[in-house]
Amino acid sequence: MRFWKHLRDGSPVTLDRARLWACALLIGYAAVIAYLFLTAHGLNDYQNRPLGSDFSNIYTAGLEANAGHATDIYVPAKHLAAERVLFGAKTQFYGWHYPPFLLLIAAPLAHLPYFAALFVWQAVTFALYLGALAMLLRNFGVKIEPRAWLLLATAFPAVFANLLAGHNGFLTAALLAGALAFLDKRPVVAGLLFGLLAYKPQFGLMIPLVLLITGRWRVIGGAALSVIALSILCTALFGMDIWRAFSSSEEFTRTVVLEQGQTGFYRIQSMFAWVRMWGGPVTLAYFVQGLVTLLCAVSLFCIWRSDAPQSIKGAALCIAGILATPYSLDYDLMALAPAIALLAADGFAGGFRPYQKIMIAALWIMPFLARPVPLLTLVPVAVPVMIAALALTLRYAMSENPRVHFAKA
Repeated sequence: MRFWKHLRDGSPVTLDRARLWACALLIGYAAVIAYLFLTAHGLNDYQNRPLGSDFSNIYTAGLEANAGHATDIYVPAKHLAAERVLFGAKTQFYGWHYPPFLLLIAAPLAHLPYFAALFVWQAVTFALYLGALAMLLRNFGVKIEPRAWLLLATAFPAVFANLLAGHNGFLTAALLAGALAFLDKRPVVAGLLFGLLAYKPQFGLMIPLVLLITGRWRVIGGAALSVIALSILCTALFGMDIWRAFSSSEEFTRTVVLEQGQTGFYRIQSMFAWVRMWGGPVTLAYFVQGLVTLLCAVSLFCIWRSDAPQSIKGAALCIAGILATPYSLDYDLMALAPAIALLAADGFAGGFRPYQKIMIAALWIMPFLARPVPLLTLVPVAVPVMIAALALTLRYAMSENPRVHFAKA
């Protein structure tokens, strides 16, 4: 019984213990990264993988775009050939599965040497992540020692996953946190930031739903303006053919990358991947994922139309945004950082609810386990934790008002 009591009140979760965990993890991160660079040869690590792994395909795509061959990034054979020119004949394929929008960042970065580009990409987006998170916490009046939240935000295990992959998780978290911070005060700015997330279209399932059911038309207008501006700019720089190439590449992304699990189902943090990892057929995986997506939509409808605090609503959107898509990897769990910050803000503002501290701790540590545990045991970690977290946010929203009613947006 004492165990359940501790789970309920979260008494084992203290700021001092969180600091100790964070410091230990940071030491581990530094050791791994140092080892990778010290044992590297050229642009590759000791296993002959590009340092910054997935950034290699962003950098290569930028080079191809600058050379006037932007459409080649959507042809796997051509893109692989370009990668092997840079990283050697044994380099594995790092595919480009993004809309053309991300080329607006990749092309300028490719004017720099590889390691300089990798550093600028990670350093700038990490600074944006920390800045947006600080703004979000400040908006909710969180009074926590700056060194404490900076330590926890930096040691968040998804940060390490994103650093190893050289990926865009910092940018995703920054845009989400920024948009949620501006949502009520400057809705058009919030919309512009939501629109910039168009390079991750799989995360666009739940955001439009929330904006529609709450009637946030100025936010929707800002998002539409952002996407239209990006589309015009991409067309002007890379031509109409870039859109045809992107469209023709979608079948490869769907069948090879998602359905066949080219990247490894243990890396994909979705219910779809869970079913496929356990040997389920593609049709069953889509069906189960569809049920989870529907559950997310219904939960968000109830939460966002209730009188729950904005912090609970924002956290639910971040969690459901990842759960609802069939394709998200461990570095995409960076999108949970704003959710963790908002749940902490809610607790500091009015006292922590039952299981809230444990939920925050589980969401924070979960990315550390999200890849190795299913790899070794075939037991997924991320999806059950996120489902439990979404269920708790729904419970918190319903406890504000036992019956859902249509609060003014």
